[in-house]
Amino acid sequence: MEKFERPERGIRRIAFVVTLAALVAPAHAAGLPTHVGQCVRTTVKSVETRLVDGSTNQPVAGSGSAVSFVNGGYQVSYDQLPPVDSSHPGDPVEMCLVSIPRDCPPGDDRGREYRTTNLRTKKSWRLPDSEHSCGGA
Repeated sequence: MEKFERPERGIRRIAFVVTLAALVAPAHAAGLPTHVGQCVRTTVKSVETRLVDGSTNQPVAGSGSAVSFVNGGYQVSYDQLPPVDSSHPGDPVEMCLVSIPRDCPPGDDRGREYRTTNLRTKKSWRLPDSEHSCGGA
């Protein structure tokens, strides 16, 4: 004799699994924060220098710090920042949007500033998402 499950029980089980999956989804699934004060969790994708030599494709030491994130975020500085430079790919971070430039040309959304805390090192930094703000070079 075959055992059949009632359809409503199967539907409840599927709903439970979907809800559970949403609760345990990776932190990097969140995109970038969209309004000032909003924070998201993501992970470090790469830690870089600000400049790369165009002919050798090698990092230019002392040119500044840069970091990219799994959620598509990027931050850059003309200075070398030890909290950024001591981060590693895979480190969990919290990114909070702290400012959005005003009166930008249409389509130019550069210059958003984020405060990022590396949850492994407990170090924080505040940097923009580009070398120049909107309307700049």
